[in-house]
Amino acid sequence: MYIDGFAIPVPSDKKQAFIDHARIVDAMFLELGATRIVEGWGDDVPAGTVTDFARAVAATGDETVAFSWIEWPDKATRDAAFEKMRDDPRMRDTPVPFDGKRMIFGGFDPVVILEK
Repeated sequence: MYIDGFAIPVPSDKKQAFIDHARIVDAMFLELGATRIVEGWGDDVPAGTVTDFARAVAATGDETVAFSWIEWPDKATRDAAFEKMRDDPRMRDTPVPFDGKRMIFGGFDPVVILEK
């Protein structure tokens, strides 16, 4: 398993646009091998004393931090999917309702997984 994680500042009044965008792009990820995708809308995201999600993405008072992750069977599948998506016209034709320059993201090897 391999995981991509994202924290994204989204204008709060663009929540539905974010959901619509996610449904299109996430369907592409699933087509290309992702096994699970979760899109979360900030609900209980407290301000920290040193750092926090809002500061990490330079969110303003009129933005909500979205937190998302994509689960892949392995890094090779993820890398191939991202390569294919760069040239997919659906990516060019899908409006992005947030400032992607302030999105933070990364790929992670799971080291502990607990499930019930």
